[in-house]
Amino acid sequence: MALARRALPNALAAVVIALLILAFFGHAFLNYDTFYALVWGDDLVHGRTPQYEVPVAPTPHPLATAVGALASLFGDAGEGVMLGVVLLSIGFLVVGLYRLGRESFAWPVGVLGAAIFATRVPPLNFGIRGYVDLPAIGLIVWAAVLEARRPRRGWPVLLLLGLAGLLRPEAWLFIAAYWLWLFPARGWPARIGLGALAAAAPAIWLASDLLVAGDALWSLHGTHDLAGQLKRPTGIENVPKLMPRRLGEIMRLPELIAAVLGFAAALVWMRRRALVPAAVLVLNGVAYVVLALAGLPLLGRYLFLAGAMLSLFAAVAVFGWAALPSGHWLRVPWRIGGLVVLAAILVFLPNQVERLDTLHDDIAARQRVQADLHELVTRRVVRLSYLSFDFEQTTCAKLYVPNHRIVPELAYWLDRRPGSIVAGPVRRRRHVELFIAPATPAVARLSILDPRDRSAPATRPRGFEEFARNRSWVLYGDCKGD
Repeated sequence: MALARRALPNALAAVVIALLILAFFGHAFLNYDTFYALVWGDDLVHGRTPQYEVPVAPTPHPLATAVGALASLFGDAGEGVMLGVVLLSIGFLVVGLYRLGRESFAWPVGVLGAAIFATRVPPLNFGIRGYVDLPAIGLIVWAAVLEARRPRRGWPVLLLLGLAGLLRPEAWLFIAAYWLWLFPARGWPARIGLGALAAAAPAIWLASDLLVAGDALWSLHGTHDLAGQLKRPTGIENVPKLMPRRLGEIMRLPELIAAVLGFAAALVWMRRRALVPAAVLVLNGVAYVVLALAGLPLLGRYLFLAGAMLSLFAAVAVFGWAALPSGHWLRVPWRIGGLVVLAAILVFLPNQVERLDTLHDDIAARQRVQADLHELVTRRVVRLSYLSFDFEQTTCAKLYVPNHRIVPELAYWLDRRPGSIVAGPVRRRRHVELFIAPATPAVARLSILDPRDRSAPATRPRGFEEFARNRSWVLYGDCKGD
């Protein structure tokens, strides 16, 4: 009961924050990766083996697929359930940052740190589109909160890190580091038990890859191959160039400078208080290096956790004086310096608001395009007349799309397997061939998975007739074939 009373304010705050984010954007939709988690979860519910091997398939995340399985039970509403889970996790992430700032330093640090991160464009951009990175970060942040409250707490921290490790493999490094941190304070029975808990997430991930794909390292191999196919930056030689750039894109210059100042000040004058957030920051950086060594893509979202910790340290630069003992000689100078830092951040606030407005418009446009696709393919006349074929079992019909971006959406909405939808040139050898294409160049730009994934021209194939259309999409078909 006491635990429930403590958790209730956090849960309510998380719900409010999630609703505020949704209210600001007014739109939300599932991205390519998370839509595949929903499709693969639906496969599991219906006793089918998920198709990990389809072209340009994303990395499978076991916990995301499990949530997708539960969400798919809601049918057409499953997409909204997945979005709700991710949006709520963003709320918990922001609340967790506040709690971590309060536990480690002082409540003003928590408030400002959470506010800074909650207004960063890249995390919001990925969060409002349902990426699993934000729930994983939230789990790690709450693990840090528990550890800050009681050092070497043990299994509750490992449990949260393990859940994060079923969403992002970089969390395995946090699991290993925390187990080693616990090692000196535990006897051998506890060490073995905690070691088994620590090994659970990697074991589950490897086992799921083995069962589904026949390769325990499928996720590693698939991610590595996809990075090469899409020519994404990889390799240790790119880390010195990309890491500062990615962090700058996440934080922006004023907040990044404030974070450096706050980090340095915390290490000098409140090292013990800074231990947990500093450890999380450093481990995220090490994980980024490990990804580079493994030849995996060096994407900006893999540093969102570091961005969250830097947001806290930027707040330390402003309000860190509040964590110093009363009467400490540095409180007054730090307060003055903090006001200067805060003023610099506020000077650039209009620019940040403008960036958020731009993101708002972009999300609205992309959501409109996705909603129009759903409207087109779920029209009764379209489904009955043209899309009622079993595209996987029959040789009389095939559905083509210009690139892989819309494959998982169509697979879920039409109850088709992703492998039955072809992203590429139309090969007219069947009685019925269907092709879904963007209606305008603007829609084409908004419906590309990657600039290097232009598999086919987004134009009507020769001999095809227009079957249906709306403002964003056109369905073409050839009912005769060659």
